[in-house]
This record gives sequence, C-alpha cells and structure tokens, in this order.
Amino acid sequence: MMKVNLRPCTRCRLPWVQRSILMDIRTRPRLISSVTGTKDLQMVNIAVRVLSKPQVEFLPKIFSNYGEDWDERVLPSIVNEEVKATVAKYNAEELLTMRDQVSRQIATTLRQRSSEFGVDLEDVAITHLSYGTEFARAIEMKQVAQQEAERAKYLVAKADQERLAAIIRAEGEAESAKLISEATRSAGSGLIELRRIEAAREVAGVLSRSRNISYLPSGNNMLMQLNPNN
Repeated sequence: MMKVNLRPCTRCRLPWVQRSILMDIRTRPRLISSVTGTKDLQMVNIAVRVLSKPQVEFLPKIFSNYGEDWDERVLPSIVNEEVKATVAKYNAEELLTMRDQVSRQIATTLRQRSSEFGVDLEDVAITHLSYGTEFARAIEMKQVAQQEAERAKYLVAKADQERLAAIIRAEGEAESAKLISEATRSAGSGLIELRRIEAAREVAGVLSRSRNISYLPSGNNMLMQLNPNN
C-alpha cells in the first residue's frame, strides 16, 4: 500500500482540506470476458486474464482521473476494445489453430494501451475460447466429411493397387503359358508326360501318408483270386 496526496507538490497535509488516500500497488489478477465476432462473422466467447498494477509515478494522475477503483474503469474497456479488434482479423478456425499467436498479439496491443493510462500489465493470457452450437456442429460435420474423403481416397488407392496386381499376375500367367507352349513345341509330348508323372508321384506321396487309405491290386477282383479250399 502507498499513501498518495491529492496535491503531491505539497509537503505537508492541511487538516480538513487534504486527506491521504491509500492505493494498492500490488499486482492483481482480473478475468474479463468478451463476446465478439470473427472475420468470417462467427460469434465467439473469449475470456482474457490480465495481471495488472498501477505505475507508482502515475498514481496521482490515476486517482484524479479514475479514482481508487481505476482497474474497474480502465481494464474492461481497453481489454474489450483490443480483443474485438484482434479477433476480427482472424477466421473462427484460425483462432483455434493460432491461439498462441492471437494471445501474443492481444498482449502486445494491451500493454501499449494500458501504458497510456499509467498501468503495467505483467501477463495477458486467453483462458477460455468457445463458439456457438451452430459453429460447433459445422466443425463436427466438416471433420466427418474430411474423414469420409480420406477413406474414399484410401479405397481408390487400394483399387488401383489391386488392378495393378491383377495386371502383373495376368502378364505373369501369359508369360508362363507362352514358355510352356514353346517348351512343348520344342520337346514334344515328353514335357507333358514328365509333368503327369510328377503330379502322380505327388498324389501317391500324399495318399501314402494317410491312415485311411488301403491299396488294392489292380486288375481282377482280389476276392475272385482267393482259393476256397485253403
């Protein structure tokens, strides 16, 4: 607290004529809310917290012009004015993505304005930022549309990859058929017979490992060859 005379040039205080006023020069926090419009005409509710204190050398002037409740008279007006002027330069989405930049710009302009009134601002910060229900719904719909667009882009890319894979597979099969045809033409039916033997060998190997397979001799029925006298 500091004692301030109404007439600081006078060394002594005249009884019944002059009186001492105690002014608090400590830093005090204050939260100021403002409803303003953005560049794209969206309404936004913004709350700014300021830490302020009066400059000691300007205390007589501050008291003479604004009284003891100088912060009540000065801070809301300049904060609302500078917040509205700054927010009007940005779109609604930019306020969300560039919040730090907006906060710094508000702090810079507020410090310049408050110094004209003999007030120091030690800190300025945006503590709350919200929009109307219509804008929030529009943001949600836009996010859904972006997700659908990304999903459609993924499906298109997947279809392109599948088409390319089918082309490559068809080209490989055509090349394989061409090589087989050339080999058959040059080697005759020997290659086909070789493939048949290899396939039969593979089938026989599979059947031999199966417990449910029994081998019978080829030709006549085995029961007809049994001798009933034995």
